[in-house]
Amino acid sequence: MNTTSILTFLCVTIFIALFSWWLTRKEDLTTVEGYYLGGRHLGWFLVGGSLFLSNISAIAIVGETESAYLSNMTVMMYGFASIFAMAIVSEFVLPIYLRFGVTTTPEFLGIRFGPELTRWVAILLILAYVVNLMPPVLYTGAVVLNGMFDIDGLLGINYWAAIWILVWAIGIVGSAYAIFGGLKAIAASDALNGVGLVLGGILVPYFGLKFIGDGSIVAGWHEVINKHPEHMNAWGKPGDSVPWTTLFTGMLLVNLNYWGAEQYILQRSLGSKNLSAGQKGMMFGALLKFIAPLITVFPGVIALTIYPTLAQSSEAYSSLVTGVLPASLIGLMAAIMFGASLTTFNSGLNSTSTMAVLNLYKPYKDKHREAVTDPDLIKVGKRAQVMLAILAMIIAPFIYFASDGFYDYFQKVAGLFSVPIFTIVMVGMFTKRVPALGAKISLLTYLVGYGYTQLFNDFGLHFLHWAAIFFVICVCIMLVFGKLMPQETDFVKPEEGAVSLAPWKWRWVAYAVTISGMIGVTVWLSPLGIAKW
Repeated sequence: MNTTSILTFLCVTIFIALFSWWLTRKEDLTTVEGYYLGGRHLGWFLVGGSLFLSNISAIAIVGETESAYLSNMTVMMYGFASIFAMAIVSEFVLPIYLRFGVTTTPEFLGIRFGPELTRWVAILLILAYVVNLMPPVLYTGAVVLNGMFDIDGLLGINYWAAIWILVWAIGIVGSAYAIFGGLKAIAASDALNGVGLVLGGILVPYFGLKFIGDGSIVAGWHEVINKHPEHMNAWGKPGDSVPWTTLFTGMLLVNLNYWGAEQYILQRSLGSKNLSAGQKGMMFGALLKFIAPLITVFPGVIALTIYPTLAQSSEAYSSLVTGVLPASLIGLMAAIMFGASLTTFNSGLNSTSTMAVLNLYKPYKDKHREAVTDPDLIKVGKRAQVMLAILAMIIAPFIYFASDGFYDYFQKVAGLFSVPIFTIVMVGMFTKRVPALGAKISLLTYLVGYGYTQLFNDFGLHFLHWAAIFFVICVCIMLVFGKLMPQETDFVKPEEGAVSLAPWKWRWVAYAVTISGMIGVTVWLSPLGIAKW
């Protein structure tokens, strides 16, 4: 292992930590709003940068690179198609959240449907994050860092022991951000890591193409697309991980939920200082999505060209980094990957604590007429984060024993938790008389129905198609309840919001540019462009 790589890694990691502390040193962390929402004064850069990096975790980098190595670039559509969803959320969903001044998705559902649904959804999301978000992020981050630094060889221990060490290293540092710094410290470190991810992530395909082309990027590019045109395809055919038909069914729903109801993502937008900043931030994040395939997917095709017979396809990204980058840049990329693991982990931890405290603990205290202050809630939240972090760090290493098809499995399980919550949020926002019972029946119908198709018999349909089918069924259930058993009074939105609700005047231009660009790039990376089936 190269000393230069280690020193670069340590210097970059320490710099980001210190600079994040400096940016947030005056933040008031004694109030719930200050601790969990950054005081509701996050600017567009912090919102957009944090959204981008929370979205690109080690799971995405490792999993999508591996998918492109084994198959093609269709997996990029999980993230790339979200540009359209981000525009919809920015225009129609975010203003409603900011009008109500809510801190969490379950809080909005409590306002709309009553406190029992708040508890249901909070418990469901906490379970999802503890089982299917934080442990996989820790595990994949550990896998990449071990591949770059050869920790097991350096310490003379077996691979699993090295994974344990790295999981706890990432978990402890990530917990420190979340517990001691609150949301603004997380957002600041996310934005800084996001800058590094964009700059450093592009260096990987840059040096990879130079390596293939004997110093010429153009020659390397031509060799890659001529040698593996089928792997350059982002327009999935039947049998691919993301068939093109799913873009118009479950893919859209999953992305609408991710950006409009997923707590650990949405919390950044809820902390915007006003609606204009939130919309600018979301569109800044959407603009950064154009760079994402270069960072997370295209390296898989480059790795295939250089290393066509890797024993472990999950090591495609780390093999490429250590094989083509100078030693100093290996340390930089390791720091970036460490940051990418941290940001999703500490975001999940912060959001899980937010829901546990504000949607479960505080309502329980209020019900028993026990007064709690903001400092009390924050103290309980920090204790909850410690326990949740320890639980995630214990679970994470055991993913090693169930790693086959892990990325696809991760997406399927995410679909179980995501779409039903977005369904009741959407219907709740845009109807006035649908009752709580309709939302509960809808939620249970989706969980049972979708769960059956993924655990027992999918009848030959892609899981994203099943997500869309059950979405339609559940919307119909809620509308029927709204017609036959309507609640007594209309759901009324407040006149004013927690922050200024004046929209960003250039938002429609941003929507048009980003969506047009998304369509153009997708066509280019298809059989109509440079790729082949």
